Amino acid sequence: MMTAMTASVRSLAHVPRSRLIYQTAVRWRSSTPLNTVMLFVPQQEAWVVERMGKFHKILKPGLNFLIPILDNIKYVQSLKEIAIDVPQQSAITLDNVTLSIDGVLYLRIVDPYKASYGVEDAEFAITQLAQTTMRSELGKIHLDSVFRERENLNLGIVEAINKASEAWGIACLRYEIRDIKLPARVQEAMQMQVEAERKKRAAILESEGIREADINVAEGKKRSKILASEGDQQEQINQAQGEAQGLLSRAQARAKSLELLSAALENKNGMNAASLNVAELYVAAFQQLAKTNNTLILPATCNDVTQMVGQAMTMYKTLARKSDDSNTTPGHGISKPDGRTVDQLAEYYSDDDDKPKH
Repeated sequence: MMTAMTASVRSLAHVPRSRLIYQTAVRWRSSTPLNTVMLFVPQQEAWVVERMGKFHKILKPGLNFLIPILDNIKYVQSLKEIAIDVPQQSAITLDNVTLSIDGVLYLRIVDPYKASYGVEDAEFAITQLAQTTMRSELGKIHLDSVFRERENLNLGIVEAINKASEAWGIACLRYEIRDIKLPARVQEAMQMQVEAERKKRAAILESEGIREADINVAEGKKRSKILASEGDQQEQINQAQGEAQGLLSRAQARAKSLELLSAALENKNGMNAASLNVAELYVAAFQQLAKTNNTLILPATCNDVTQMVGQAMTMYKTLARKSDDSNTTPGHGISKPDGRTVDQLAEYYSDDDDKPKH
């Protein structure tokens, strides 16, 4: 008896802790319950009973009765979810990079009968299956995809394990890759690649910023030139409109003055007033000429103001009669004298007066 126990203890020294716990919960407890006729099965446990060495039934949680000597509790299976550490192992990716990877497997017994009689060591079988499946899945993808498709890799491993463990009455709930260790050189190369990628992105962002700044400056200059040209154009338009308005106002004022002058000449003393105005203009013109060093050819009678005024008035009357014959109707007053001003009449007269002198 002592020899058997010593051998059992020695064998436990080489068993992994997780495997030891699982076997304690699943296997070794099969020798713990004794057939005491009346048994109480705990919740979330299934006791497998054999009668005379053959499977008889599975005891459910609660009160159960067995026949002494004939019935024997062979296995005790826990129906709770169990977490198993998958040991670290080496795997080669599709691009021939060796990785060291481990994980955690979560499983649950769904069929106590298959878990008891379908496999000898369920924990060891599941662990080996997880390792081989993980190596197989890693060999299908590249190193870069290992990190990007980690979730898909976990799902693929769970799927493969469930297909194989269905006959064992065990369901794999999920598998999580815990640590991925790369060779030192590969890790350095990946770090350099990451740094180069970051520098590349930084250079691209910097160049895009410079380009945007240049575009904004060019757009600003373009906009300022457009606004300046539009301002100049509007200024020229306003200036032209102002000049046109000024010319129109002066023309209207001149026309009004001529109308008033024409009406004034029809009065009784209109001719005398016109003569006085011509004389004043004549004297003012000569005063202006005397202020400057100009050389002018003057008529011989320029010193006789009375004669000059008389000649101007005679010419005005002649032009007025001609305008009356062509532009006026009976009952109307004298129209505008051929559109000419008194200054123009005086200039015209001075030219006519010079002709016989030469």
